[in-house]
Amino acid sequence: MKGKAVMNYIGSKQSLLDFLETTIEEFTGYKEGDSFVFGDLFAGTGVVGQRYKEKGHSVISNDIQYYSYVLNKHYIENIPELDDSLLEYFNNLNPVKGFIYNNYCEGSGSGRNYFTNENGMKCDAVRIELERLYRAGEINDNLYFYYLASLINSIDKYANTASVYGAFLKHIKKPAQKEFILELLPVGNGNIGKVYNEDINELIKKVGGDVLYIDPPYNNRQYCSNYHVLETIAKYDTPKLRGVTGLRDETYQKSKYCSKRTVIDIFEDLIKNADFKYIILSYNNEGLMDLKTIKDIMSKYGEYDFFTKEYRRFKADRDENRTIAADITTEYLHCLRKI
Repeated sequence: MKGKAVMNYIGSKQSLLDFLETTIEEFTGYKEGDSFVFGDLFAGTGVVGQRYKEKGHSVISNDIQYYSYVLNKHYIENIPELDDSLLEYFNNLNPVKGFIYNNYCEGSGSGRNYFTNENGMKCDAVRIELERLYRAGEINDNLYFYYLASLINSIDKYANTASVYGAFLKHIKKPAQKEFILELLPVGNGNIGKVYNEDINELIKKVGGDVLYIDPPYNNRQYCSNYHVLETIAKYDTPKLRGVTGLRDETYQKSKYCSKRTVIDIFEDLIKNADFKYIILSYNNEGLMDLKTIKDIMSKYGEYDFFTKEYRRFKADRDENRTIAADITTEYLHCLRKI
């Protein structure tokens, strides 16, 4: 059974892919059939990198979050055909009271209500067995990331949250009550790319290519806090958790792009060190950096232009921040032809 590859994710560019693709083609002059190296270095769930892989380009993908790394190891580095014969085996494993049940399910006494007891135990069973098979050498890297990415994508559909993992709901909502079923992600055609799990400002000094697409956080919401449960499922490293929501130690994952105090300097450092012919920045009209600041920085390093498109705000913004009046926000694509 194949699942959908689209998660409900903050900043997802799923609805803006056509706009992004058209703008990049117009600005760079690259046409259908041209082949180039495409960097997607704030990859998130990988929807942009996937599109360019499918178009026949060589994709370099990166994200500081490990769950994102796992998703993109599958999307960008895996190609058909992959063995899907373990799916039934995983779905029929006996439930296990492991780390997820013990820390994120109410029945364990943790007080956290992220998953039903049954779904938490099923998630543990799959995660533990997957790791055992990998460490025993019974499955290779490709299959490991195929099934682990599928687990992350699947279990997210059963999370008892409004949309992100910054909080859980008091009562189990209907979608979260359904029995967890592992569904395999699609396997995309294209060139085998390269995926990293590094700080982008360090990685940028070691990679290069033709088109660099960057989609940094726009505001002070840290992804490590909003998706900490998926990070724990991905790593399964039994971390010490804190607080009502069971946060991990996220010190090394806190992004300087989420602070007004640090974002300008770290952004310019990235643009200055990027060894790419073209740089495309996604940023909306409510971000920490204003239009003039971005234009001034990018214009130092080449020929600058920008394009805009209005789109509907991410659901969590409306649910969690009642002071926001508008349902519509404006996405800017800031484009630089680097000299």
